[in-house]
Amino acid sequence: LVFTEEDTYGLYSNLLFKYFLAEGVVCGHDLFVASAKEHPDNILKELPAPLLDDTYRNELREETTAVKTEEFQDTMKIAWRYQNLPKMEASPTTSTKFGHYYDISKRMSPELFQSIKRHSFYLPEELSSQPEMKTWSMNSAYTRLLQSIQRIIYQEGFDGSDPQKKQKNILRIGIQSLGSMLWGDDICSSDTPEDVHSLTKFLYVLRGLLRKSLSACIITVPAHLIQNKAIMERVTNLSDTVVGLESFIGSERETNPLYKDYHGLVHVHQIPRLNSLICDVSDTKDLAFRLKRKLFTIERLHLPPDLSDTVSRASKQDLAESAKLLSSGCGAMAIGKKHLDF
Repeated sequence: LVFTEEDTYGLYSNLLFKYFLAEGVVCGHDLFVASAKEHPDNILKELPAPLLDDTYRNELREETTAVKTEEFQDTMKIAWRYQNLPKMEASPTTSTKFGHYYDISKRMSPELFQSIKRHSFYLPEELSSQPEMKTWSMNSAYTRLLQSIQRIIYQEGFDGSDPQKKQKNILRIGIQSLGSMLWGDDICSSDTPEDVHSLTKFLYVLRGLLRKSLSACIITVPAHLIQNKAIMERVTNLSDTVVGLESFIGSERETNPLYKDYHGLVHVHQIPRLNSLICDVSDTKDLAFRLKRKLFTIERLHLPPDLSDTVSRASKQDLAESAKLLSSGCGAMAIGKKHLDF
């Protein structure tokens, strides 16, 4: 169960949501898409197109050439002492290729959808087709969604307890903007919501379904609208992986020179750990993302050198304070040294 905290305007979290579904299409997995805001068919139509290995190399070469051009221009400005420092690896991943890569400027072709099964749950249609129901002390929307997921798991043979004659497959479940007012929940609009335990009960039952089935689930939640921190703590404990996206749009960091090359920060709050009752907390605190021309990348955030002698003392102080907010994984500290020797 992957829990994703949406950014303020939901732009980048929606992109990660589509990456998860696109990977399922390329791998031949079955898809179950649930939403109360946008019709699942429209979401699937906007999935990014996969890049083949040769195409990816060409695209990566173009991106690398553009980055090297920027680095060369910056090198002309950097003092000689900075050039002698060892260079850091920007990508947090290994050199081994994992998964697939996608071009966000193109849409996935309909031919790729022909070999997979797609299941959708659009709340307005479900509410109009069935009468009002409320069981398990949850609101009607969560109850209908759980029943729909349970029906797909049993009917399509994803229940791990039943012997399967056909080849086993994986069910990828994507739930968009869970907990918002469109789902009939008031945790985003009130400090003392009426159904304070409705979302946590839903996740508890959902996690039980995932544990005994061949399925994986990603959920996006507008966490910045939830004022009750106790609810967020419960939701975090009921999830395996918790990732938050912080966009710079509309914030002071959008114009801060420290973040000029990035569009937001990635906060890894929790990662799963095998053979343990609790999940692990990631030590990586310095991840940032940026949206390039065709690719969405997550990199380590580097502190830029002080390039200008005309920067005011107040601006330098702001940069220093911003740098303190980052963990010791940034800049020179990631090399293992506490000081830079000149």
